[in-house]
Amino acid sequence: MGVKLRTQHLWISGDLVAATLGDTPQVYTVYYPQQRALLLAPMDDDIFPTIHKGGLQMLKNRNLEGDRTISLQEIIIENDLDDTDRELVFIHQPGMRMLHITL
Repeated sequence: MGVKLRTQHLWISGDLVAATLGDTPQVYTVYYPQQRALLLAPMDDDIFPTIHKGGLQMLKNRNLEGDRTISLQEIIIENDLDDTDRELVFIHQPGMRMLHITL
């Protein structure tokens, strides 16, 4: 399982997508600069958008293993973040349909 930044895109491994986001075509995303935290939740989560003021983004299929990607270009530019390709630290609690990723 893993999350990485690759060419300004968030790349999420297929097994992690299955465990957290399921087969949703879109995810809610919100970035909190103070904590350097990117939060993701599936679009069918009713609570996430009431707590966090984020937007919906498409999850793009990347390969037969089920890896999915999201463009982070806007977040990277607006927050002047390091766009170097790298593995990212993330938190996922079993049973929770949300990802917390440190950028």
